Formats: sequence, structure tokens, C-alpha cells
Amino acid sequence: MEREIITFGSYFDDFLKTIPAKAIEKIDYILMLIRTEERITQKFIKHITKGLYEIRILFSGNIYRIFFCFDEARLVVLFNGFQKKTQKTPVNEIDKALKIMEEYYESKKQRNKKL
Repeated sequence: MEREIITFGSYFDDFLKTIPAKAIEKIDYILMLIRTEERITQKFIKHITKGLYEIRILFSGNIYRIFFCFDEARLVVLFNGFQKKTQKTPVNEIDKALKIMEEYYESKKQRNKKL
């Protein structure tokens, strides 16, 4: 089984520009697991709400989160990411990810109408 992983907008790429190269290596490793493994432990991904998930990265004492959703069973769409500094995931970050997810599905709907 192999999942396709895509990004939507520049949110994910913009996030990557803000973190150290070694942290990006760990993100790449977790993305490889998501791409190739049937089941992924909650250590690495967690369902947040309404089809929104987060990838969980702990690197060198820093906590990073990347929001995503599954689409059409195999496709993983990456949205925004942030460095977590509190115990709970901030509501404003979840709201931002939900808005981006809504943008993604609206964009997809518009593309499908054109076909």
C-alpha cells in the first residue's frame, strides 16, 4: 500500500522554511511512514476533529505539528504547520487548518466542475 502525499497552497513549504534541517529530516521520515505503512501509531498522528489530523514531531526538545487530511482513501493533503509551545494544540491553529481544509475541498470541487 502506498499513499500519495501532496501539499495544498504554500502553507507547508512556508512552515518548512522556518525549522532546522534536522527537524525536516524527521518530518521526511514520518511522511515516509505515512506513505508506506497501513497503520501509523498515535505517537506520530492524531485525529483532531472533522477529518482533520495532525502529524506529531518531537525533535531536540521542540514539538512541531503539521495538519493534514486523508482524501480518497490514499491521498494525504498537508496543510499548515507550527511549533507547539503549550500543552494543548492552540484553537487558533486548529481553526486555521480547518479553513485551509475547507479551501482545499472547495478548490477540488471547482476543478471537478471544469472536467
